[in-house]
Amino acid sequence: MKSIPGFERQTLYVEQPKSVFADGNARWTNKDLDPVPKNARKWGVTSFIAYWISDAFNAATWQFASSIIAIGLTYREAIGITALAFFIISFVIAFNGATGVIHHAPFPVIARASWGFWGSYIAIVSRAILAIFWFAIQTMNGANTVRVMIGAIWPSFLTLPNHIPKDQGITTNTMISFFVFWLIQVPFLYMHPNNLRWLFMAKSVIVPPAWIAILIWAFVSTNDSENSMWNQTATISGSAYSWAFLASLTSVIGNYATLSVNQADFSRYSRVSVKWQCLYVPMLPIVFTFIAFIGIAATSAGAVRYGEVLWDPMALISNWSSRACRFFAAFSFALAALGVNISANSLSAANDLTALFPQFINIRRGQLLCAVIAWALVPWKILASAGSFLNFMAAYAVFLGPIAAIMLFDFWVVHNRKYDTLALYNYNGIYKYYHGFNWRAIVAFLAGVAPNMPGFINGVNPSVDVGVGVRPYQFGWLLGFTITTIFYVGLEKIFPPRETFIERAVLPDEVYERHEEIEGVGIEVEMGDEDNVGEKKGFKAWADRML
Repeated sequence: MKSIPGFERQTLYVEQPKSVFADGNARWTNKDLDPVPKNARKWGVTSFIAYWISDAFNAATWQFASSIIAIGLTYREAIGITALAFFIISFVIAFNGATGVIHHAPFPVIARASWGFWGSYIAIVSRAILAIFWFAIQTMNGANTVRVMIGAIWPSFLTLPNHIPKDQGITTNTMISFFVFWLIQVPFLYMHPNNLRWLFMAKSVIVPPAWIAILIWAFVSTNDSENSMWNQTATISGSAYSWAFLASLTSVIGNYATLSVNQADFSRYSRVSVKWQCLYVPMLPIVFTFIAFIGIAATSAGAVRYGEVLWDPMALISNWSSRACRFFAAFSFALAALGVNISANSLSAANDLTALFPQFINIRRGQLLCAVIAWALVPWKILASAGSFLNFMAAYAVFLGPIAAIMLFDFWVVHNRKYDTLALYNYNGIYKYYHGFNWRAIVAFLAGVAPNMPGFINGVNPSVDVGVGVRPYQFGWLLGFTITTIFYVGLEKIFPPRETFIERAVLPDEVYERHEEIEGVGIEVEMGDEDNVGEKKGFKAWADRML
């Protein structure tokens, strides 16, 4: 490939060694998109457990449970909603994660099997936008922790004169904190995913004790109060109660809806059997419900001690008299936000951007680009109130439910676990569909998203009155997932893409081994080995056609 005049190649293009899978086709892969070879698979069972414990301990898990109390429900509903939501989403995460373990390819590549090469961009762009949004949200959470930490060391920082208009939803000291936390993240954006497992393990050791200490404080500080968490009653009833329950369930699912589609981005590095993905079903509801319970207990304790529902953990911690306690508690939340942002958000966005522009973007560049774009999303406005936070989370789920449904049922039901890894990198192969688009997936996706659009519009702009059209949106993930499943499986059965059905799966290890055999044959032929040279040339020609 020629360099663009005036630019040096190394400053514009990323490393693209000859791919075993795409045979040098720079449009559909680069080094970071190829299936992970055996020697690069470093994630074991301990790594995955540490990853999920690390991911659970973050401010968002605390916030969505606390937000449920803030809108009028009690700790009982909040715990039940959280457990139910993660029980549902854990199945989707486990099944879509298993696809990554089997084929060791990232989400953008696996999506080609169900969407087609060009059609997969619908799923990729949808997730990229949402992942960058969530990166911005977590950076804002991290900024709040930095503000509390700096304020604990230098209290005068909290009283800095504010030069930002009030309607912007952020103050000068918080903006400074946002920049500091954003800057702290940058070195971690250079880490390879295999090395991130050490960050997760460190976070899993440091953060849980700090949060358990907060839970103990919550119980001790409200032990004798008549207004303790145990005596809560709902402040809403009737239909408002029911719709609040559904909206909260959708919001909790939406919080991890991105991981229901992109779990392959992490599971592709697995060196253990696919059966370990089943561990998620009992583990995720237990771990995340426990973390949510800590948030509920602490928020309830704050309501008793300080007279208001402080659903933001930093607002709660800021009331503590001990500066040391404020610092170390805020530090645990900062580490929590850092771990989640690097793993679940920037890495997800980077994989998507890499798939969109494989010649120019790799995972490292994609993560940096995600961090830059986050500034334009003004996350401080999204987090201005509990209501807007829940609205954001509901919006987050509207598009990802249908995407998750298509990918899950395409692999496990429609194609009966039989994908050709080699064809996922060959545009003219069996997954080309019609000019690169699987129209069945597009129709099913639109069918799943359409009922939620009136409510989505109202969520973005509350001044737009959509009447009862807001109701489907309040359980948008479940509705979109169900409708998309029915449409997609039905269309695939009525109008089957027969060219995509194969007798057996073609796995990446088989392709890598075949390539090594080809290389060996090629060397022997070039060196003039006379033994069975005709047979070897014939094998090489056949293998070249296959690759």
